[in-house]
Amino acid sequence: MSLNTLLSSIIDGLLIGSVYGIAAMGLTLIWGVMHVINLSHGQVMALGMFGVYLLFTGLGLNPYLALLLVALLGLLLGILIYFIAIQRVIDAPHLSTLLATFSVNMIIIGLGTSIFSTSPRDTGFTLGRIVIGGITIQNTRLVAAVITLLVTGGLYLFLYRTRPGKYVRAVANNRAAAELMGISSSRVLALSFGIGTMLASIAGGLIATFFSFTILSGSTYELKSFIIGVLGGLGNPLGALLGGFILGLMEGIFPLFMTNTWVPVIEFVFFVLILLIRPSGLLGGKS
Repeated sequence: MSLNTLLSSIIDGLLIGSVYGIAAMGLTLIWGVMHVINLSHGQVMALGMFGVYLLFTGLGLNPYLALLLVALLGLLLGILIYFIAIQRVIDAPHLSTLLATFSVNMIIIGLGTSIFSTSPRDTGFTLGRIVIGGITIQNTRLVAAVITLLVTGGLYLFLYRTRPGKYVRAVANNRAAAELMGISSSRVLALSFGIGTMLASIAGGLIATFFSFTILSGSTYELKSFIIGVLGGLGNPLGALLGGFILGLMEGIFPLFMTNTWVPVIEFVFFVLILLIRPSGLLGGKS
């Protein structure tokens, strides 16, 4: 194995890891604000994949322009899911919200399988590649990483520089106190869930620009999001991004030394070890 091959794999893993990170960021944001584990997260990612695919192949819209529409639809879908499936059980035991989001998950799988079947799809989109000193970088993955960093920056500005963002943080810290200050927690929770699903749909749309997928692909990425969330600290968006980089690095390097079938095994062993050794994650999470 040459040094260039190793460096290419490291860079490739970090670029893909950034997309994993933004997917996990949506999951961990919902947990941090609402204490809800969203089991429909992966299928929302799958819808993001199909959204970009259909807009690109059917209407000829550039995938990155299509991503803007997919993000908006993801936000609206999340708000809709909250009011239909989550709102009435938000204060019930965690099992109730788990079952509610799992029901949404199964509905999306059922409808998606009926409409799209389970045949693999591929956008066939490419931007070429960059070769620097023997190191190869796929441009679609580079652009995806830039977008994820921009989205992360936008999320930070929203949470810390806007009034709605401050409302979200207030509700996350103490919902009862926020309501006493006149903040509508129901609207804030709906917005938070919408932003979480928007991040999932963006991640799914970006993944569709360089990987093939089916309507069932979301389950795989949902599991990765859980690993990353626990790794970085549930409720910590910055930790999610860090966890994404770490998982992407693992997926970039490990296949150089072993068959791909072993990579998920190692990821889940790592997941269990983190739970045992540092359950709050590397950067600590919201309890």
